[in-house]
Amino acid sequence: MSVTVLVVEDEVKIRDLVRRYLEREDLAVVTTGSGAEALSILERGGIDLLVLDLNLPDVAGETIAAEFSGRLPIVMLTAKSGEADRIHGLELGADDYLTKPFSPRELVLRVQAVLRRSATSSVESEVASFGAGCLVIDEIRHEATVAGAVVELTPTEWSLLTVLASSPGRVFSRSELVNRVRGYEFDGYERTVDSHIKNLRRKIELDPHDPTVVETVLGAGYRLGLSRDRV
Repeated sequence: MSVTVLVVEDEVKIRDLVRRYLEREDLAVVTTGSGAEALSILERGGIDLLVLDLNLPDVAGETIAAEFSGRLPIVMLTAKSGEADRIHGLELGADDYLTKPFSPRELVLRVQAVLRRSATSSVESEVASFGAGCLVIDEIRHEATVAGAVVELTPTEWSLLTVLASSPGRVFSRSELVNRVRGYEFDGYERTVDSHIKNLRRKIELDPHDPTVVETVLGAGYRLGLSRDRV
């Protein structure tokens, strides 16, 4: 099945460069330099992943990210290179964040990694319940419910949750989560795991300030605090 990527970038040279590299990987690519046009394209559907510049001439990239976070994977490509900028981007729901100047090959790698994480799990996967039904993970439907309500997760948040749920009670270090979720490492990413966990908690915890689903183990990492229910 064909995968379609929308590239939103107002610099023509960068937009064309990204398009060429993605098309080399047999990805269908739609491009625009306008935030308003991007919103129109996204509302029509048919886009599987968004490569998004934040510094757009009309609609701010942050506005687009906030509206479509959880609805499709987002890779931010921006000149905003500070750690606070990166964390803010991830808090808006981005699955990855790449700063300019950038390597087109690295961008392709990250796009492919995000697409792999967002792909539907194999049909052999089962529905798993935790904490007397408080949390239910249905990998076939790619769906998580908390107290009976479906929560919309980004691909990265989904991957973090399923990794933690694969071994309830086991502590996963930030470095291990990076490797299990990303499949590769890059400088400084461990610090951004905390931002993804914060987003995840906001969606699945009854009280994000007193988390009981995803617990922090000081100096060690994170673990799923719920036991798996017996069938």
